[in-house]
Formats: sequence, structure tokens, C-alpha cells
Amino acid sequence: MKFNIIKKDYGICINNPNHFLAFSDFTVSDGIDIVENVNVINSKNEFEATAKRAERFNQLQGSYIAQAVDNVDYFENTYDDLTVFTFMSNDVEIEDFTSQLQVANSSKGFANARINLSHVIYIDKVISPKDLLKIFKIVTNIKAKTLAYRALPLHIQNILNTDDFLAVLSNIPENDATSLDINNAEYDKIDWDDLKIRIEDAVEISLEDAIEKLNLTFGILDYFVSEGILIGDLVDAGMELVDDVDVTDELKDKMKEQILKSLTDINVITLLVAAMRMEQDLTGNRIRELNVNDESVYLYTDEVLGLAISNQIAGTKAIFNYKRYAEAKPGIIYGLPPVLDDIFAGLIAGCISKIFEE
Repeated sequence: MKFNIIKKDYGICINNPNHFLAFSDFTVSDGIDIVENVNVINSKNEFEATAKRAERFNQLQGSYIAQAVDNVDYFENTYDDLTVFTFMSNDVEIEDFTSQLQVANSSKGFANARINLSHVIYIDKVISPKDLLKIFKIVTNIKAKTLAYRALPLHIQNILNTDDFLAVLSNIPENDATSLDINNAEYDKIDWDDLKIRIEDAVEISLEDAIEKLNLTFGILDYFVSEGILIGDLVDAGMELVDDVDVTDELKDKMKEQILKSLTDINVITLLVAAMRMEQDLTGNRIRELNVNDESVYLYTDEVLGLAISNQIAGTKAIFNYKRYAEAKPGIIYGLPPVLDDIFAGLIAGCISKIFEE
């Protein structure tokens, strides 16, 4: 290894006395830099404040780049000549909603919360500025692809990597760093097929490790939140079609308990998730053969899923209740898109039927 790690209470410095060639989007950087120190600093995201703290941090005369962060929490993975530093900043916590259900929350609120997974990548080779830029693009693309594949709840996607950072580092040719002509220097030949695969694998692993370390798991309630659906809204919708019974706080509490109990049934969860994903594919026009705007096509799969949910919760009686709720679309159900209105009608019909059979 050709670098040293210097840690202080307000940041870390990745130091190379022989200098790095760096390409970065850091707060303090010129894009391509020859630097001795790569700094990640607890500081406000302001150029002058970050630069000033970086100078005090290093207490060295070597050049540097610096990135402002609100949390210096990182881990390091090394694979032969490739080292990946992953920096994690997270405002989201997984909280118990019931004894069996959890939900993601943030004390900052989801308008201000952030999850940033950032990287500093060092390759122990002499790499040209052009090739560093190519590696930078490879890392950016695989990060976006890997995180998109996880299909996280929409409100989580909206706060993910809105302020992440990336630096790609390599060695410089044997020369005086102050007089190096980076445009005409000699660089190592790169086996791009091999290096690309290794970098992509390393970044994917780092993201998986970061999500695991941060305990960022998401469940059915998180996908409800992403659709703007609250348990209280479902309770109120269920109460609208109750006949010959006073709607009391006790009845509402029973309905809430039944909804939450139903959301621990793996079959109910599977049907709900299937319908939500189907809604995304339909409204996003992701399937060529499916055109929801074609009035000549009668799509009833959403009704089949709604019926299956109601039947799973309370059997045959719930199927008859489902018809009432699907047609009337009470409360929040009325404002839901065409697939979600039917599946949540099924959830409510099943829960209503269940509490009145007990």
C-alpha cells in the first residue's frame, strides 16, 4: 500500500507522500489534481470553511483536495491493487411500529433527511487522467444501476445520494510532482475488461455492506408511505360503509389492529407488493403490450388481486364485502390509481369482514 490513513476527531486524511493523481467532485478540487492528501472533513458544505479546516487538519505543505461531510463514518475494502473507501451518512432509522412491524423514520422528516453513500477509490497503478475519468464514469454508472435495482420506496429514493461524492485516485509516474507534465507522462496499460469487472464488483459489494451496516431494510409499511397511504386513512375508509353499527373509537381500534395483523401475513404482503409493482409498470408504460389508456382493453387482474387479498384475510364473506368497497371507493381509496384502489379495497373488505365475524 502506498497510502497512510491519518485520523482526527473532525475527519480523515488519506495521505500519499509520493502523491496521487486524483479525479474528483470534491468540495475543494479542480477536477484533476496531483495531491498528497485526500481529506474528508466534518464541515459545512462551503468552500472556504472546508479549505480552512483541511489546512489545519493536514499541517503539511503538500497539496490536497477536501470534501465537506456531516458525518465521517466509513469502512475500507481492499482487493489486491484496488482499495474502496465507503463513506456513509444516514438520517433514517428503522423503528418498531408494532411488535411485528417496523417502519423507516427520520427525526429530520423526509423533506430534509438524507442517505449518502460515497466513495474514494484508489488503484495502485499509474493511470492517465483520461483513464481516471473513464473509471469515474464506471463507478458512477454502477452505483446508479445497483441502487436502482433495489427498487426502494419512492420517498427513500428521493433522499438517496442527493449529496454523495466520489474521488478516483492512482499513482503518478516516477517524477517530481511539482514539475510533472501529466499530458505527456508514461502510464500503465490497462486491461479494461478485467478492471471494469473488478471495480463494478467492488462497488456493488461496498453498497451492500453499507446498507447492511446502516440497517437500511424496508418493509410493507414503508411502501405504504411511499404511496401516501396511512393506516388511519384505511381505518376511516373502512368505517364509511359500516351498516347498522355505531362507529366508535373501540371499533376503529379493532379495525386498526386487524389491518396491522393482516400486514404480517406473508401472503397478504406478497399480493400487495405484486399489485404495487404492477401499478408502477403500467403507469410507467414499461410493458409494450399493456396500454392502460386503451379504453377497449378490460383489465381485471387488479380485481383478481383485490379478491385474493380479501379472501386471504376473511374467506368467502370478505369477497362479497370486496364488491361493495371496490365500487364505492370510500375515503382514500377514491384517490388511488386504478390498481391500488382495488387492492386496498380488498385489504379493507377483508379486515372489516374479519372483525365482524369475531
